[in-house]
Order: sequence, then C-alpha cells, then structure tokens
Amino acid sequence: MTSVPEPISFNLKRTRTDIFSAFMRARKEFGGATVAIVDGDERELTYTEIARAAFALGSAIRAKTARNEVLGIMLPTGAGAVIAFLAVLAAGRIPAMLNFTAGSANLRAAMRAAEVSKIITANKFIELGSLEPLVESLSEDAEFIYLEDVRENLSLADKVKGAVGPLFPSLVFQGPDHKKTGVILFTSGTEGEPKGVVLSHQNIVANVEQVRAHIGLSPETDSVFNPLPTFHCFGLTVGALLPLMAGVKAVFHPTPLQPREIAKRIRQTGSTILLATDTFISQYARAGEEGDMSSVRLAVCGAERVRDETRQLVRRKFQIEILEGYGATEASPVVAANSVELNKPGTVGRLMADMEYELVPVEGIEDGGRLRIRGPNVMQGYMRADNPGVLEPLNEGWHDTGDIVAIDKDRCIRIQGRVKRFAKIGGEMVSLAVVENCASAIWPDDMHAAGAIPDPRKGEQIVLLTTSAEANRSEILAWSQSHGVSELSVPRKVYHVDDIPVLGTGKIDYGAVNQLVRELSDA
Repeated sequence: MTSVPEPISFNLKRTRTDIFSAFMRARKEFGGATVAIVDGDERELTYTEIARAAFALGSAIRAKTARNEVLGIMLPTGAGAVIAFLAVLAAGRIPAMLNFTAGSANLRAAMRAAEVSKIITANKFIELGSLEPLVESLSEDAEFIYLEDVRENLSLADKVKGAVGPLFPSLVFQGPDHKKTGVILFTSGTEGEPKGVVLSHQNIVANVEQVRAHIGLSPETDSVFNPLPTFHCFGLTVGALLPLMAGVKAVFHPTPLQPREIAKRIRQTGSTILLATDTFISQYARAGEEGDMSSVRLAVCGAERVRDETRQLVRRKFQIEILEGYGATEASPVVAANSVELNKPGTVGRLMADMEYELVPVEGIEDGGRLRIRGPNVMQGYMRADNPGVLEPLNEGWHDTGDIVAIDKDRCIRIQGRVKRFAKIGGEMVSLAVVENCASAIWPDDMHAAGAIPDPRKGEQIVLLTTSAEANRSEILAWSQSHGVSELSVPRKVYHVDDIPVLGTGKIDYGAVNQLVRELSDA
C-alpha cells in the first residue's frame, strides 16, 4: 500500500538552498536588528550579531581545517552551539553533532564513522559538565578546538570577514549545492554502534519548511523555548534552526534536566511554544508553580509516546495543549505531527507535506505494517564505524523506520511500537509499549519500561521494570481485564528499580533496560 497525502501549503523551491544561506535569507527577511536568540544567561543576540560571529569564527576555522572536513561539535544547547554550527558551514566544512552523554566508546565509534579528527567545544562547558575525563579519553583520537582560544586569537582578517560578511555575504561565502552533505548526526547506539546519519542541506531546510507550514508560527507573537540538546535532531532542526529561519525568537536552556528552573524561565521569557518529551514536560508541569507555564500556547512533544496522564496534567494545571509528533534522525527528524486544526490524542498526526509512505506487512500484525518513508527530508544514507567516511545510500530514497504503525481514515498515524519492541508469545506479537501503557495508567507518577526474555514454552515472556513500589502483576491483570487488553500484555514478572535508564535525549534507554531485565531475571 503506497499513498501520497494531500500536501499542506509547502514551497519546495525554498528548500533548494544550503543551511547557511537559508539563515542569511531569514536575516534579510526579518531584519538584522531583530533578536533571534535569548541564551541561557538571558543574553540576547540579533541576526546580525550571530552572522558576524559565524563569519569571523568560520574564517578562523577555515585556517585550521581542510575543505569539506567533518568537524565535531560538542556543546550544550545555546548560542555557542548555534554559532559554532553556522561557523563550520560558513567555513565550507561539515558539522557533526556529538552526543557528550553517550560515553567514550559510543563517541569513538561515531567519530570513526564520520572520520572526525577535530572537535569544537568550550573550556567553560567542559568544566561545568565535569567532562575532563571524557576529553582526556577522546584526545587520543581527536584534537580539541576551544571557542575561548579561537576568540582570543582572531586575526585582523577574521575580524574583517566578520564585519563584511553580513553586509556583502557573497564576497566571503559561496554556498554549496543544496544536495551536498549539510550535517551528520548519530543514532543513539542502543541497537549496536552509533551510525552516522548523513543529512543534506536540502533535507534540513525542507524539514524546517515542512514543520513551519504544519504548525504555523507567528514572528510577531511566538517564541520557542528549547531545552533539548542540539546533538539530537529534534533539538537542532526544530529547536534551533526552525526558529532562526522562521523569524521566531528562540529561548535556549542548556539542559532539559532542570524542571524548576525551566518552569520559571518560561514564565520570565513569556515563551509561547515549548519543545519537550513526555518525560520532561511531565517533570516541568509538576515542578512549576501556578502561572509558570501559562504563556505556553502549544507544547510540541516527540521522541517518545505522550501519555494520557501527561496531557491531563498540563491541560489541568496550565491549559496547555500538546501536539504530539513522530520523527527519526533519518528524516531530519520530523515525519509526522498533530496540528492545531487536527489534534488526535493517541496518534502522531499526519505525515509532513511532500512525503510518501509504504506499509510492509508484518507476520502477526493484522492492523498496520512496518513503515517506510520517502521525501525531501529523508537522509542521504548512513556512515558506519566499520566503513569510515563511506556513504551507504538509500535504495531509491526509501528509509525503513523499523516502526509498526497503523493509519486511520483521517490519515493520522498510530505508532504501535518498534519491530524490535514486540515480544512473540505463543505465536502472537505483543507490543511492549502496550505493557508500559497499562502500568502508566495505574501508576501515572512513576516510570515503567518493559523487556522480553526467552521462555522455553511460549517463545518469550515479558518483564516489567518500574519505579513504583506498589506496582504488582495482579493489579495490571485486573486493569487489563476491565479495559479489554489481552492477557498476553500482562508481564510475567515485575521488578522494582530506583531509576529507569534514560538517554541524554530524554528517551528511555532500551538497550540498558534489556540488559537490566536479563540481569534481574538471571539473579
């Protein structure tokens, strides 16, 4: 089954440019004196200030690197990360966003895949994050370039380019073809070594334009609050580049792990759009005092399923509507999202404009199939650590998401789970996400994660990890029976843990969950 949904208003011509030129186009469109970024320390930067810094830093970077070299960026969410990203592009180099929470082994694999031998970071960040051991470990494989040192040693030529660039950009910058590589990001590494996801300039700009058309943003009244990391595609494309290119002020917070501070900053800045995950927004809503997040008109959530309990909490306490979306790094990242006009809880909304999909049948799944996608935002291909720097292109542009989905009469997508997150019990496919949903409905204030282990009689059995001290199998069984959920979705065992492993992006770390499930079951 193949279908092309009706397009939302979407100008494909605007995507035929490189990322840096798209930023400069926005500067011209919305005015160089317009404040584009509010940093974590409340410092405001205009489009022109960002452009000057990017041109000057880019000039210095060009002197230290080779043309088209891939440069790692390891910085927290903020103006520094955005300027470094734009500076690398202005220098004619390719940025690779490194996940500093992934551990040295995964980072080394990512660096091998993309052939990264230089990393841009900041002394202050390394110090505040206590990342000295990580830097020491990675220094065996890469040279570190510190922003403070580069700024102190800017040459006269660098400063001239910083001054001239915003006035006469064509004199100091010739944009690459929009089909060339614009950025490399990395998969989480929970299903093996991280893979490099190679995104073209057009992939990123297309996704910015798709989301912009889908959600609707007002430069006059909106501002986006973004605490999500720029090493995650949601944080980079939607949290940083979308506001810049749409003329909407971006308010950055360096970490999503400060719920009280974030709730207060939302109030102080009057932000109207919040980017989050289910895990993070539920924490913000619980930590926030009355009125703290009342300026928010929309919360755009991705990376994990939004629970009914979370929707009810933020609506009751702050009158916020959540628009749930669905993405993949391989799609720059937004694949689908709900909209103000059509917001269907339990779904992730409709596909972005100009995308195609295909559902591949899966044995044991009657309603739905394995989702494949194609479109202007879908990646060029992968790079792997065992074949450094070599692009593995997609077959005719199709990407297999590995997710099982169903699509309803309104063309809204319902995620049933990853293929790898189904257990086969007595010949039937059981979604581990459903198991977690049952536990969340009974104990909404706790975290729950399910895994599967071999069963000699039925193939596999389900094990639930939970932070709830009260959680037990009998209550899950009773709830399932009263709500029409198959008894196969009731875990065989329930283990209480202090914490559920979480990735730096806010998603549950299912690789670590599966390891913990095996260890507890073998004990």
